[in-house]
Amino acid sequence: MENTEHRLGAEHLAGCLALSQSANWNQNEADWRLMLSLGHGWGISLADGTLAASTLVLPYGGRFAWVSMVLVLPEQRRQGYASSLLRVAIADLQSKKLLPLLDATPAGREVYRHEGFQDRWAFSRLASKGVSPSPAGGGVRPLEEDDWRWILELDRAAFGASRERLLRALAKRIPAAALVSEEKKGFVLGREGREARQVGPVVASDEQTAMALLSHALSAIEPPVYVDVAGHAPALREWLEGCGFWFQRPFTRMVRGDEPAPGEERLVYCVAGPELG
Repeated sequence: MENTEHRLGAEHLAGCLALSQSANWNQNEADWRLMLSLGHGWGISLADGTLAASTLVLPYGGRFAWVSMVLVLPEQRRQGYASSLLRVAIADLQSKKLLPLLDATPAGREVYRHEGFQDRWAFSRLASKGVSPSPAGGGVRPLEEDDWRWILELDRAAFGASRERLLRALAKRIPAAALVSEEKKGFVLGREGREARQVGPVVASDEQTAMALLSHALSAIEPPVYVDVAGHAPALREWLEGCGFWFQRPFTRMVRGDEPAPGEERLVYCVAGPELG
């Protein structure tokens, strides 16, 4: 029996988790289930049924889609699996007139550049194994149902499309980290992961609000923690490093073709995660 390319489904969750683990990525089963519910993906399975590679696409708002979870088992790399599935994903999005976007690791960036993706802006993953900083600043409270209207309006401006299903799902993952500015100037969400809790997105009108939201969320959860901080927020990164966070890895937001990245980068202080946007 030969290797087979196929759509990903719930029956492949164990293999998907094994792919995340093999790459030391943070996605857990809840993340994979969420992504498969928001979009769809493809895999390559070996003759013995082992899932060797994956790629997902997450459509947002009818204009663009995130290319996500481009993974290959270490022992199966350099056989063209990632490039093959990436091209399947791109063709799928082109047929639907959706602009492909992604957040690239340094290892993946050159692969994506060869497929027509161009750099737009950068962010950095900071990590902590034992830090729960005290809240900095006031005016932060738990997210309430009545907040969703303005949250979604602010997020649409920041991200460039509606991602209501994603945000509502994330708000349920760690309710203590689902917080908003009392002045309706920003919000923060968080989720548990396979290796660490991830705080993000943090969307805010200014860096002071972002710092207050992030500090309150971090004080409400147990480490280890990952935070993906936008490059335009050096003061936020400096504050986190002063709290004991360290730089883990860079990411580059990329768009296929010449179009600018959707949304308003200045409103995004922490991304939801490179797999989600």
